[in-house]
Amino acid sequence: MAATIEETFQRPVGELLRGWRELRRLSQLELANRVEVSTRHVSFVETGRSKPSREMVLRLAEHLDVPLRDRNQLLLAGGYAPIYSEASLHSPSMLAIRTTLRRLLKAHEPYPALVIDRWWNIVEANAGIGLFTTGVDEQLLKAPVNALRLTLHPDGLAGRITNLAEVRAAALTSLQRQVASTADPELQDLYDELREYAAGDKPVHPGPTEVVVPLNLRHEGRDLSLLTTIATFGTPLDVTVSELMIESFYPADEATGEFLRSLR
Repeated sequence: MAATIEETFQRPVGELLRGWRELRRLSQLELANRVEVSTRHVSFVETGRSKPSREMVLRLAEHLDVPLRDRNQLLLAGGYAPIYSEASLHSPSMLAIRTTLRRLLKAHEPYPALVIDRWWNIVEANAGIGLFTTGVDEQLLKAPVNALRLTLHPDGLAGRITNLAEVRAAALTSLQRQVASTADPELQDLYDELREYAAGDKPVHPGPTEVVVPLNLRHEGRDLSLLTTIATFGTPLDVTVSELMIESFYPADEATGEFLRSLR
């Protein structure tokens, strides 16, 4: 599945659908039952003996949980026009989305919050982002700023994270799941890069009383502890919107909360 866009378009739609089915670890029978067609029909589609209709491509893609970006590629490979728009976040049609995001980011201050795209590039952030950019190498702050690289790079935030091995292990596990879900070669490259930073880490196992992995950070002589949540838009119909994630940080203890509120 890890192919360039050009290679994807050159491959028949049946081959691409088979790749997504295998990625989801479904048999032809299981997929056929979900889509309510015969196993023979699924087989014919995958081998190219039957050309799927536009509606069938979309039904198969939905039951295979194919990302919107890749659904457009499936449609193109099948000889159909894409149906999902991919507007720039700064285009007039995205005004409502931009307004919503900026309200969410502003309302979350003084705690840090940022909006990231599919590849973990920061597209919006509130004033609290300064907590993470202090003292990092300027090269890491050149657009597009990648949130994971900023966090885990030796010249980034990593030097101030006091539980770096735990944070890195959690980030790599999450990214690995994303790579498996999307088969995105850019995400795979990012994962390979970040894993190299962890070459000297020993295996990390959560303690019996741990609920989540906090981000424990040394900042201006203080030890801060943060928890993070990630939110997405519900029922998106645009590729860009479907890939946006809002990462919000919260104080994990009262001392951290008091310090962050004092920055206001």
